[in-house]
Amino acid sequence: MKKIRLDFLKYTSLNILAMVGLSIYILADTYFISKALGAIGLAALNFSIVIYTLIQGIGLMIGIGGAIDFTTRRSEGSNSGNESFLNALLIGVLISIIFLIMALFFGKKLSVFLGGDEFTLPAIKTYISTILGLSFFSILNNIILVFVRNDNNPRLAMIAMIISSLSNIILDYIFMFPLSMGIFGAAFATGLSPIISLCILMTHFKHSSFRFQLNKHKLDIKRLGKIIILGFPSFVTEFASSITLFTFNIIILRIAGNVGVAAYGVIANVAIIATGLFTGLAQGIQPLTSNYYAKSDINGLRTILKYSLTTSLMLSAIIYFTILMFSKNIVSAFNSQDNAALAMIAEVGLKIYFVGFIFAGLNIVLISFLSATSHTINAMTISILRSSVLLIPSVLFMSFFFGMYGVWASFTITELIVIILAYLIHTNRLRGNKQLKVYTQG
Repeated sequence: MKKIRLDFLKYTSLNILAMVGLSIYILADTYFISKALGAIGLAALNFSIVIYTLIQGIGLMIGIGGAIDFTTRRSEGSNSGNESFLNALLIGVLISIIFLIMALFFGKKLSVFLGGDEFTLPAIKTYISTILGLSFFSILNNIILVFVRNDNNPRLAMIAMIISSLSNIILDYIFMFPLSMGIFGAAFATGLSPIISLCILMTHFKHSSFRFQLNKHKLDIKRLGKIIILGFPSFVTEFASSITLFTFNIIILRIAGNVGVAAYGVIANVAIIATGLFTGLAQGIQPLTSNYYAKSDINGLRTILKYSLTTSLMLSAIIYFTILMFSKNIVSAFNSQDNAALAMIAEVGLKIYFVGFIFAGLNIVLISFLSATSHTINAMTISILRSSVLLIPSVLFMSFFFGMYGVWASFTITELIVIILAYLIHTNRLRGNKQLKVYTQG
């Protein structure tokens, strides 16, 4: 029991710190853009973050899917883990090529689709074209981060992410202010920072007992498919953020215009930090959960799940207390033009929207746990429910009757319904799955 607790603290604390570091550099983009470009810049960034979140989700899908396959095979005594690594890299390269084509030929169409108008369209096109063009480094970084973490080196993964994040903040400032590169500078800094992380992560392979190698390898379609399936719930978790951003942006644009979208930009970027905390927790338990599952260690699985859910609730309480105490200060930091409408919308929105993280945190942890124990269908069901099936009708319904208040409350309502449905799905599945019953009780 003591070893499980120590491993849990080691992996989750390092991953939470790393994900918070990653989230802070997104927040730095928001801060610098708000200072340089005001409300219109904030609105343009919020439209653009939809694409950035999608890129991150795909990188996590490939990395986590490949790492689960790698960890499972290594726990079973298989020596084919290098194939998991090479197949993950291959998928990443192929998807990066698709993103590059989108950047070169479809930047304007994507910008209009995301909600760009005559005021925000140029900035949106610049931002998404830049991050799509440099997406290869972001995807590769996500893949190698997860493999390094699963190869018993979570500390190096954390160091790489934090140094990369700090570098991005420094580059943000240099590109946007001394060099006056505007929103392109913010996007360019975001696109370059994974390269710094990759340089740090490469040191792991000199000492890895597994010895990952880039050698000739026969394409394994079955393995490619398995990696995508195993990682898909993680992708859907990130994709949920993209769907949420896109849906909210379009509805808020209709209700309150670009100022409303800018206010949501403040809320969404603060929410990225909260999501980062729970994602860090979820990613931290993945190597442990996969390992205990491969060994059929029921007690270990049950303990990890208990620790994870308890930690999630503690984080939720800390986050909401912080929002209640400092909502005005948070909004004013991003409201350089002292826009009264923006301040009012954002302050109220923070207090309503962040109630939803009590339930969102539990959902994110459950998705990771179920995915790591190969209950992929359950994990995907919960992910899809919270990303689109329930969220979109909820925000449409609530906004129609309650305006902006309804927009903010729809996130909380969706996550609450999902956690209730997840419990019902769980209890229904227990009847036919004795192993799942053993480690999810108590």
